[in-house]
Amino acid sequence: MIQTVIFDMDGVIVDTEPVHRYAYFQQFGELNIDVTEEMFTSFTGNSTRNVFQNLKTLFNLEQDVEDLIQRKRSIFNEAFDTKSDLELLEGVENLIKVLHQNGMQLILASSASKVTIERVFGRFQLHQYFTHIVSGEDFPKSKPDPAIFEHAASLSIAFKENCIVIEDSTNGVKAAKAAGIYCVGYNSIHSKLQDLSAADVVINHFNELDYEKVAEYKIDIKK
Repeated sequence: MIQTVIFDMDGVIVDTEPVHRYAYFQQFGELNIDVTEEMFTSFTGNSTRNVFQNLKTLFNLEQDVEDLIQRKRSIFNEAFDTKSDLELLEGVENLIKVLHQNGMQLILASSASKVTIERVFGRFQLHQYFTHIVSGEDFPKSKPDPAIFEHAASLSIAFKENCIVIEDSTNGVKAAKAAGIYCVGYNSIHSKLQDLSAADVVINHFNELDYEKVAEYKIDIKK
């Protein structure tokens, strides 16, 4: 029986990707670097630190990674605070509440920074539902490295075999499977060009899930 659900955030709980995209490309313009759409898509699921570590190498940037991170966050925070139409993804708030009401443990494992997670959780009052929040900024490698999900599973009230991950990105699904955790791939309309084929099951809307279905997911981990 599943006892713990580990959620990704961007593209699963809330779609902050357009805000991140705006912030990144504003900064790419300031840096005068040409980041292609294909290159940008390949960064999906990576922490801001890992994105800029890669870009610093690729484009031989002079700026320190920390300075690049802070500038991007500054642009993002200003845009986040002024974006009035930012909402939770359809159906996810109800799923979170139903799972919580039925005693399911919820853990967040997101590549986003702690500052961004706090902004989202504060704005939508989500702290009350989650026992732990794990940020990708605490790990040297981003998804598809499994470390973030391995750590999240270690915080579970149950064995890893009784956890599932909900992910919307290629790298996120790969990370969950590398960690040996059952993965539900969420085929979000906001997450473009993502390959979810490695997930154990794929859903297109959160109304496909309820407490009973989540609790009884067959533990059939793909090798």
